[in-house]
Amino acid sequence: MLIEDRGLVFDATRQPEGQRAASFCEVARLDDGALVCVFQVGPRKNDATSTLHLCRSDDGGRTWRDLPSRLDTRFGGVPGSLGAGVVAQVAPGRLLLAATWFDRTEPERPLFDPETQGILHSKLLRAFSSDGGESWTAWDEVPVPGLSGYSLTGPMLRWPDGTLGLALESYKEFDDPRPATHAAWLLVSRDAAASFPERHMVAQHPEHRVYYWDQRLCVGPGDCPDFRGANDVAPLTDMAAAKMGLSPSDRPTMSPNGLVGLFWTHDLQEQRDLNVHLRRTALGADGLAPSPIQPTTIPGQIAAPLWLADGRLAALVVARDKPGTITLWQSFDGGATWPEDHAVVVYTHDERAKLSQGRAQIDYNAYWEDMARWSFGHPTLCRLDGDRILAVHYAGPPDEMSIHWLRIDASQ
Repeated sequence: MLIEDRGLVFDATRQPEGQRAASFCEVARLDDGALVCVFQVGPRKNDATSTLHLCRSDDGGRTWRDLPSRLDTRFGGVPGSLGAGVVAQVAPGRLLLAATWFDRTEPERPLFDPETQGILHSKLLRAFSSDGGESWTAWDEVPVPGLSGYSLTGPMLRWPDGTLGLALESYKEFDDPRPATHAAWLLVSRDAAASFPERHMVAQHPEHRVYYWDQRLCVGPGDCPDFRGANDVAPLTDMAAAKMGLSPSDRPTMSPNGLVGLFWTHDLQEQRDLNVHLRRTALGADGLAPSPIQPTTIPGQIAAPLWLADGRLAALVVARDKPGTITLWQSFDGGATWPEDHAVVVYTHDERAKLSQGRAQIDYNAYWEDMARWSFGHPTLCRLDGDRILAVHYAGPPDEMSIHWLRIDASQ
C-alpha cells in the first residue's frame, strides 16, 4: 500500500464560526466517476444545530468543491439536527441522500442520557437529487417500524442487480426506562430506493452483553461458490495469493449477493473494547444467511471494509491509543487473518480533547461523553480506477476538525 497524495475535502480553518467542526464523513463514487462526500458540520460534534454538508470532486478526489444545497434541519415542523449521512447513485441521473435526524425540541438535552442510557428520539430521512447533488428534494421519512433509538452506520450498499442497502443500529430512546438492547440492522430496497420494506438483523448478542457498534458493511464475497462478479471485484489474483502462500482451495470465493461486516465490539461486562469482529453473509430472497461473528486480530473501534480489485479485503481502522492512529489493514484470505506486516498506518493523531476513559475498566456513561469529544476518526474507503482507493476521515483540534482524504495505490 502506497500513499500517493493527500489533502482536504473540507478545511475547517476557512469556515465561518459555527461550521468548524466537521465529522461523520462518508464518500460515494458515482457511475460517471465523480465523488460525493457528505459529513456533519456544526460548532461541535452532534451539536443541537448540526447539519450536513456535501462536497463533490470531478478529478478523482484531487480537488473538491462545496455543493450549494443547504439541507433543512427541521422535519414536520420540529427543530432537529442531522447526524450521519450517506449518499449513493440509485438510478441513472438520480442520487439518494439518507440521514439520521435527531429531535432537538429541547436543545439543552445531550445526545445520550446518562440516567436512562438512551439516545435522543431519531428518524431516518431521505432526499433525492437529479442534478448531481446540486439540489435536493424535501426530506421524507423512511419508516423503521418496531425500532427506536436508531442511527445510520456506514455507507449505502449497492449490489450488481440494483438492490440497495442502508445499514443502521438500534438502541433505545432518551426517556425509555427499560434495559437497553442493541442490534445492527440492514434495510433493503429492490425498487431504486422508492421503499425499504425489508429489515434484516445483522448482529446482536443473545445476552446483550456485547454491543456490535458502528457496523461497516461492504458488498463482496459471500458463502456462495459461484462467482459471477461483485462490483467488479475479481477472485484473489495469483500475485496477491502468492504473498500469503495460498493455494487455489484456500482463496475466498465470490458471490454477487455477498456481504462482509466489521464491528466496533464493546464488552459491557468486561468494561472494555474487544478486537474488531467480522461477519460474512449473503443477501437472498429470504433475507440474510450469516456465518458466526468472529473476532479478528485487529485492535480498534470503527473499521471500514472494502474489497480490492485483486480480491484482497482491506479495512481502514481507528485505534484510540496514545497516539491515536488510522491504519489500513489487508487480508489475503477473506478476513480470516490480518497480518501485521501488511498493515500501514496512514494517519497519526495527537488527541487534544480532554478524555476520561482508557482501554480498560471503561465507565459506560463517561465513554459516551468521550465519544462526543474525540477529534478524529470515522474512516471510510472508496474504490477509484484500477488499484487506487480513496480514504476519507475527519481530524483536527476539537474546535477545528476538517475532512481529510488520501489516495492510495493498493498494488504496492
